[in-house]
Amino acid sequence: MAEQKRDYYEVLGVSRDSSEADIKKAYRRLAKENHPDLHPGDKEAEARFKEINEAYEVLSNSDKRARYDQFGHAGVDPNFGAGGGYSGFTGGGFDFDLGSIFDSFFGGAAGGNAGNYNPNAPRRGDNIRIALTLTFEEAAFGCTKKIKVSRMETCPDCNGSGCEHGTTAEICSNCNGSGVVRTQQRTPFGVMSSTSPCPKCGGKGKIIHSPCKTCRGSGRIKRERTISANIPAGIDDDQTISLRGQGNAGINGGPSGDLYITVSIKKHEYFTREGTSVFYRMPISFVDAALGAEVEVPTLNGKVKYKIPEGTQSETTFRLRGSGIPNMYGSGRGDQFVTVYVETPKNLSSEQKDMLRQFGESLSHKSDPFAGGIFGKRKRK
Repeated sequence: MAEQKRDYYEVLGVSRDSSEADIKKAYRRLAKENHPDLHPGDKEAEARFKEINEAYEVLSNSDKRARYDQFGHAGVDPNFGAGGGYSGFTGGGFDFDLGSIFDSFFGGAAGGNAGNYNPNAPRRGDNIRIALTLTFEEAAFGCTKKIKVSRMETCPDCNGSGCEHGTTAEICSNCNGSGVVRTQQRTPFGVMSSTSPCPKCGGKGKIIHSPCKTCRGSGRIKRERTISANIPAGIDDDQTISLRGQGNAGINGGPSGDLYITVSIKKHEYFTREGTSVFYRMPISFVDAALGAEVEVPTLNGKVKYKIPEGTQSETTFRLRGSGIPNMYGSGRGDQFVTVYVETPKNLSSEQKDMLRQFGESLSHKSDPFAGGIFGKRKRK
């Protein structure tokens, strides 16, 4: 049996009339969420990542997208149209089979051609995506968050069958449980075959005469759950983590989808961040800058003492190794960079001003920003 493929628009979670920008945006988000580096050893995530790239490779190309919109997966198959004609044509009074075209729209969610489509086969539940806001410290050191999620769960009364207790669904006699019917129409060009959803069962392949009162025959109900999520230390703004199996319940016994949590980090009063590096601007007095001093520097782990060298200039940056953000993908921590700036004293008393003047006059030289430059050159008389 040929490998079944999902509809490419469904894979990227976009509509068929989406713009190129919307498709590109959806691809970047999904590729980031499912990147193998974020899910080491997860074969399912690796398969989803490949599926996402395959869908984007087609939908980002205008020619391929046009063929896909018209003919489905067959339109972008390397063998499509091989031999000078479509594979559905035969010589003489040819037979043009529209089954694969129909499948691109109706059966695309299950993949394959209409002959292999099984409406009652297990289907994986949809993923759920939520946003979570963290403090600077929570993102740096990790935390456990209680998250409320509204999701579809398997109905506890019918166990997902959709039938009232003690009853079973009837296989549709019109389509024999396939969910599709094939019709043929003779035309001047030959016999044309087409496939469409079964009108009797609505494409479900079965008929429920006594629907479950709890889920009304759907097999699933919506419930709000509180889920405990472990946020890893070092997670950065706009990064996403996944909780496997915490999404919507599957259909027909299929596995549940995943829960994707994208974090945003609140601004800190003092610190900023780039990757695992933390940045802090610290004011120091003119006296401490000139004479040097031992100061207390705020860090994520509390205040630490640091020796400011004598003659430190404003906007000088010092490094505190290992005082930054923990590495999310490995061991160790980044560094904290402290940039000092000299505060000019205000509201000086007359006595203090006189002392500063005396100090200025006692200096052996005065600063001249243009000394030696083009403005420092004087024309000889």
